[in-house]
Amino acid sequence: MGLLFFGVAKDIAGAAKIDFPETVTRVAELKQWLYERYPAIQQLNSLMIAVNREYAADEQIIHLEDEVAVIPPVSGG
Repeated sequence: MGLLFFGVAKDIAGAAKIDFPETVTRVAELKQWLYERYPAIQQLNSLMIAVNREYAADEQIIHLEDEVAVIPPVSGG
């Protein structure tokens, strides 16, 4: 399953897209997997996961065909 990274999350992961295990089926599980694989992500003051271009709650189920993205904190003016 593919996972897209944007902004500083992309810098931390070192790639714009990676695969994550099919055993990860909920957003909360994905966040935990990310924290274990990329400890620096925990330093971000917020981190959102989008599923099919909509922000997802921790309990959201992730399906094989879903587009999943990591959205770091956004700043600007």
